[in-house]
Amino acid sequence: MYISKVSLVNYRNFANAKIVLNKGINTIIGENGSGKTNLFRAIRLLLEDASIQYAYKLTENDFNRKLGNWKGHWIIISIEFSELSHEEAVQSLFIHGTGIAEDDYVEKATYNLFFRPKADIRKKLSELEEGDTEGLEELLNTITIQENYETFFTGKSTVDFNAPDIYKELVGDFEHVIFPETIDASKYGAKIPHQLSVSKEVSFTFIQALRDVVSDFHNNRTNPLLTLLKNKSGEINESDYQPISDLVDELNNSIEQLDDVQNIRKDIKRTIQDAVGLTYSPSSMSIKSSVPSDADKLLQSLKLFIGEPDEDYEGGVHELSLGGANLIFLTLKLLEFKYRKSRETFANFLVIEEPEAHIHNHIQKTLFDKLDYGDTQIIYSTHSTQISEVSNVNNISILSKKSNCAEVYQPSLGLTPENINEIQRYLDAVRTNLLFAKGVLLVEGDAEEILIPIMVKQVYGVSLDELGISLINIRSTGFENVAQLFHEDRIHRKCGIITDLDDAICNTTIIDGDTEKEIKYKKRVEKSKKSGLERKTKLDEFVKDNDWLHMFYANYTFEVDFVLNNNNWEVRQIIDQVYTDDKTIELAEEELKSDDVAVFGKRVLTMAKQEGKGWFAIMLGEHIYHGTYIPEYILDAIVFAKDSYSTELVSDIVKYRIEKNIEDDEKHDLDFSSCTENLKKYRKGSISLDDLISEIEMVIPNDQLLTLLRKL
Repeated sequence: MYISKVSLVNYRNFANAKIVLNKGINTIIGENGSGKTNLFRAIRLLLEDASIQYAYKLTENDFNRKLGNWKGHWIIISIEFSELSHEEAVQSLFIHGTGIAEDDYVEKATYNLFFRPKADIRKKLSELEEGDTEGLEELLNTITIQENYETFFTGKSTVDFNAPDIYKELVGDFEHVIFPETIDASKYGAKIPHQLSVSKEVSFTFIQALRDVVSDFHNNRTNPLLTLLKNKSGEINESDYQPISDLVDELNNSIEQLDDVQNIRKDIKRTIQDAVGLTYSPSSMSIKSSVPSDADKLLQSLKLFIGEPDEDYEGGVHELSLGGANLIFLTLKLLEFKYRKSRETFANFLVIEEPEAHIHNHIQKTLFDKLDYGDTQIIYSTHSTQISEVSNVNNISILSKKSNCAEVYQPSLGLTPENINEIQRYLDAVRTNLLFAKGVLLVEGDAEEILIPIMVKQVYGVSLDELGISLINIRSTGFENVAQLFHEDRIHRKCGIITDLDDAICNTTIIDGDTEKEIKYKKRVEKSKKSGLERKTKLDEFVKDNDWLHMFYANYTFEVDFVLNNNNWEVRQIIDQVYTDDKTIELAEEELKSDDVAVFGKRVLTMAKQEGKGWFAIMLGEHIYHGTYIPEYILDAIVFAKDSYSTELVSDIVKYRIEKNIEDDEKHDLDFSSCTENLKKYRKGSISLDDLISEIEMVIPNDQLLTLLRKL
């Protein structure tokens, strides 16, 4: 038995979300605030014994904010189980009242939590006339959480709670004021008696995010070692323990009879008598040793001492590094789970929240590569690319933060096994940060991977990380293998694909008088042009009708288009690093200044080939500055990948460009006073971006800041 689906409706930051899970290990990834903790809390409300009580204490703050007015609405948390055990206790949760367990096995069922208005409010809602919005508003205004809401558990539902029509049928249509008179238990589930709670039939362990584990070790309620010892103390045979108990009693008596202890007792008694007299003094007084002789109490007094790797010294948990303490805490919680799992339960669930804090990358990967308990479903959330790297893409769910809600993406949904294998091989070999980004740029060359981030930072003062964009070098993997992740059925994030058209930089017509070397060169250029056109046709067809993907082409190659965009100065700065011969250096200098792409294009490609494109890009990166022009196809890709640009972000970019122009203005001819004032107004929202652009145009009409702003 395992959880195959979790449906959340109106719960916290989930307006309407469905999380599909598989047997074995499942990974939940997402940025801060995307809802990972809320998802786990929802599961715990139904399956964790210690959290069931909180299911009856939901408040208006647990409703999703997109509702606006929560009154009258329901919170629905539904867990679907697959491969149910045929044990009668489990079967009875889902078929009670409908048949005999032995003859009516079910393989799939649901366990649902409804936080809903009580029966009297639901009755009043159903009695409203269709379209009576005033009556509805008047009734809703009387509702309070404390007086008018209840928590209700059902089992054996057959509907998809994520379907909008189902919500209207079950809860009601608030827009048209149509509310149901009765609820069909055969569709929405019959009430589960409290004594048949699923949480009592399964082993469920939740390991919270590792925040301050040293404090947890000092807290009797949260100390995982204490939990383990309490479990074990109940298994100790009293007769086996009696000799230890006798020794402890003897030790206590010996401590109490020490001369110093007895003298202090007498001094305390005498001092009290001197102060208040015999009448008000205690009748007796002892100083006793409190070393416990009971098995459970004595075991609970034990402390854990550990040595760091490659050290002989053993110290307390508080002396360990943060990573060491976290690893020990996690280990003890996993052992606690193993103890629970050994009991008679019908299913085992282990939920781990962000386990990677302060743990070395190699340990993260090794630990979770080996985290497999066979008959246990494991669900963990993470920010770690190391952990997600060892996750099966089939079992990854991505939570994405949106305005007042979260969306859930399943990267493998709708893909063939062959497609999934292609993605898995890529994610195994390369960091999975493309799964964490708000937007993605795919490139296939080292030069783009190295220089695009540098250009963006130098020219606009913001990094790709600040923009939330991951730039991924797919190298020889093939764009399609990775880009297929970004699709209406899978990940809803913009992905810009940057590649070269490889158009001919010269006339490839072979004429009389061409040398053998010239003929060979022209043929190579013509072949690249043909391959580029074929690749364009193929990629354009691939991204067709997919709003999440778009192609962006360099007319020639990245290096050629870089120089084509008035960036020959940067390349000329490294000529003497590429060549040592004075004559060649002089020739290269002149060719790079040429306006003829056949001339400067051949030279820059020759330089890149000689040094290797990656090393050439590193050398060139040293000379990228705010005056470097970003080729427009790259700028278009960046604007596409980042779907929206906040006022604050745009303002910071404008401020940066103004400052850089002031630095370059040696004659002090530029007057930015009006621009600065209008920038303040734009930050406050009192003028539009178009107004700001008009103001900037008057001062720096040719600045590439305007190229970006006009695209937003």
